[in-house]
Parts: sequence; structure tokens; C-alpha cells
Amino acid sequence: MQAINESLTAQADAPAAVAKSQEKITYENNKLHKRLCRQVGQAIGDFNMIEDGDKVMVCLSGGKDSYALLDILMTLRERAPIHFDIVAVNLDQKQPNFPADVLPAYLEKIGIPYHIENQDTYSIVKRLIPEGKTTCSLCSRLRRGILYRVADELGANKIALGHHRDDILETFFLNMFFGGKIKGMPAKLQSDDGKHIVIRPMAYVKEADTERYAQVKNFPIIPCDLCGSQENLQRKQIKNLMREWDKKYPGRVENIFSSLSTVVPSHLMDKNLFNFTDLQISGEANPDGDIAFDEEPCATPASGVIQLHLDQDD
Repeated sequence: MQAINESLTAQADAPAAVAKSQEKITYENNKLHKRLCRQVGQAIGDFNMIEDGDKVMVCLSGGKDSYALLDILMTLRERAPIHFDIVAVNLDQKQPNFPADVLPAYLEKIGIPYHIENQDTYSIVKRLIPEGKTTCSLCSRLRRGILYRVADELGANKIALGHHRDDILETFFLNMFFGGKIKGMPAKLQSDDGKHIVIRPMAYVKEADTERYAQVKNFPIIPCDLCGSQENLQRKQIKNLMREWDKKYPGRVENIFSSLSTVVPSHLMDKNLFNFTDLQISGEANPDGDIAFDEEPCATPASGVIQLHLDQDD
């Protein structure tokens, strides 16, 4: 009899447990949305990315990051104290099996102006790049030129890309490891043709958050059959390295990202950034002077890494 009563009690409590679980999921999803809005808004403010009267062309690839960018910008536009327009643009590169109906259907559903540009860059890349070689560089150059032209035709003065924090760090390491340069992916820059400003409003956003947000929003993701099939890209090796760091040394990736905006030219070796040639004795104390004999700033007895958390949930 006791077993029957316990079973009936458990059955009665089940709907309450399900409801509580759903409330928790809803709470976490709302918190994620607020965090993304805050981080994108902060990046826009820090770099003055969007101004009153701008027309922002959001480059929509069909991947999780560009979907998230468009969605968050639409939210922020409703809250912003300034007026700016958004137009979504997709470049259909004529890749095999590309579902051409997916993006138009989605964009019409959410009620955003859009333009689909049809250009067969896929055939060009396949013809010029040997099988097994990385296609990213040529594909990127072709795509960039086309998007600049489309921005002109649409009257857009800002071009928004969906690159996030992890993309920026990966580019930084790729340039350092394979290009011999301290160079990253800026949050804001002038386009090659000098006619547009390219912005990356998700510069502060973690890729893990865009992955989860895409699941929450159920974006109709379209895989890239051109670059997505190249499993041995150097970028993927860097991505795996960063994920390993994130697991073993919490805070390390955040520290590296923070360092990109805290540069001390006098303590590097670029003669174009700092005038080493004319450096002379001044007779005045310099708090940023020689620290060669100081204790390493990144080491701690506990973990060997400073714990730096940039994101605080609301």
C-alpha cells in the first residue's frame, strides 16, 4: 500500500517538476539573450559602429553567427535612441545542393528587407584552387568585392559581419603562428575600396553562446559545402587549441582577448609603433619603464593563470 501511495505522489509531482524545469530553461534562454544584447551593444558603443541615419547591410551566410547577428541587431534597433536601417544580404555562390529557398522564406517571415545576390564564385574557386588546397583566401576576396558592390547599390554605408570573439582570437594566432605578424581581426575598419565601414558587432561574443542561441531560436542553418568540408584547416587546429585551453586553464582565453586592447608599443619590437632610435635618457621616472626583472604578471601559485571573467550575467 505504501508503494502505491508513493507512486501516486510521484505521478502527482511530475507535472510540477516539468513546469519547474521549463521555467529554468526559459530563464537561462532569456539570460542568454540579454547577455548577447549587452555584449553587442557594448561593442557598438565602444567602437562607435552604428550612428544615426546609418544603413547597415548585414551579411547573412546561413550560418549560426550571421543569424544571431541579424536577430540581435533587430532587437537593439527597437531599443536604440537613434534611427538606423537594416538590410540583410546573402551571396548565393552557387554551391552544390545550396537550398536557395531557405533564406528568403526566413527573412520574409521575420519581416526584414533583404537582397539575394547570385554569383557563381564556387566554380571560379574550384577551377583555380587545386583539390585539397585551402579555398578560403580566394573565396574571401571574391566575396568581399561582390559585397562592396552590393552595398553601393543598396545605399548601405555600414557592412556588418558575424565574426565573434573566437574568430578574432583565431585570426590573431593564425597571423602570429603562420604569418609572422601581430595582427588580428578589428572590430571596425574601412573597406578596401574606401567607401564603407566594416563592423563586427559580435566582437565580444563567445562562439559557444552563438551555438546555443542558434539552438534556442531554431535558426534554419545552411552548411557550407565549400570551406566547411576542409577538415584540416589551420583555423580548426587553432580552434581546438583554444578549446583545450578553455577547459584546462579557465580564464586564459579571456586574458588573451583582453590583451588585444591593452597594447604597450614600447615593450614590443616594432620600430614603426615606437621610436626606439631616438629614445634617450630623460631623467624622469617612468612607471611603464623597464620591468624586465619584475615577477611574471601571468603566473600565480594556484593555477598559473589569472582568472579574468569578462561576462557577468544579469
